[in-house]
Amino acid sequence: MAVDLDIHEQDEQELFEHYRIEADKGQAPLRLDKFLMNRVENTSRSRIQNAIDAETVFVNGKLAKASYKIKPLDVVTMVLPDPPRDTEVYPENIPLDILYEDDDLLLVNKEAGMVVHPGYNNYTGTLVNALTYHLNQLPTMPGNTGRPGLVHRIDKDTSGLLVIAKNEWAMTFLAKQFFDHTINRKYLALVWGDITEDGTVSGYIGRNTKDRRIMELYDDPEKGKWSVTHYTVLERLGYVTLIACALETGRTHQIRAHLKSMGHPLFSDGSYGGDKILKGTVFNKYKQFINNCFELLPRQALHAESLGFIHPRTKEHMHFATPLPADFQAVLEKWRSYVASTDR
Repeated sequence: MAVDLDIHEQDEQELFEHYRIEADKGQAPLRLDKFLMNRVENTSRSRIQNAIDAETVFVNGKLAKASYKIKPLDVVTMVLPDPPRDTEVYPENIPLDILYEDDDLLLVNKEAGMVVHPGYNNYTGTLVNALTYHLNQLPTMPGNTGRPGLVHRIDKDTSGLLVIAKNEWAMTFLAKQFFDHTINRKYLALVWGDITEDGTVSGYIGRNTKDRRIMELYDDPEKGKWSVTHYTVLERLGYVTLIACALETGRTHQIRAHLKSMGHPLFSDGSYGGDKILKGTVFNKYKQFINNCFELLPRQALHAESLGFIHPRTKEHMHFATPLPADFQAVLEKWRSYVASTDR
């Protein structure tokens, strides 16, 4: 009997697992639900039944009922909405930078280094643990267990704004705006290379075939999901450029993958090749300057600067912005000083 598990962390709302289980040659007739209970670890009968009811369980490529009797060499595929872990979220007294709060939502300015929700190797110290302490109760939606209140997220080492829903009504209303791509989001990014004009990057984002921890931009719709990022040049600083990125879609690592595909990875982004000297001179003084920048900003130079949306209750358009954090600002100032000194 073979069991394959492939964890996909895709986009802003999706987190699920996919199983492929092949019955042994000597498999005795057994109800599908009991078969899955015996074969899938860290799950429950209700979780499996929910998957069957949601029509995400197939036998030999066909939808199957719980009463289906498994036969030798049957291939069962199943999608479950949650990772195989303890989904209990424990409150932790972690300080939060809350910019706005009312009965329906709150805006948090997340610091770089904080994971947004509990997951593999990060069950504590997350934004959700902090929110659970700050609020008595946060709403969940189907497929959102373990991530109460969240309708989107940003990477661990990206700083900036997140909107959190405080009740199910607000969560549903905000989630639809993200689904319809009507949320206005702007990121500030420092990238390698001299970008001379504004533009747009689009394509299908999917997992890199050699390293599934990172994403790749493809031309083939079979390999990923459609994604669009518009970028505007804010400041040209010789070997790097400060740009603003506006998202039409919200795929995992979208900005990071898009900029790498352009040949302009984020400055200091270790996962996408930006933590090396990609542009500039061969002089030791320059190398030391870059290393000092990397020490000041030991993470990707990306900040979720602003967020605009329609309030779920008042239906008014709300817009929030937050300045660059100290580490990003310090590196930006160093580049400005470097350019000024070389222009003399």
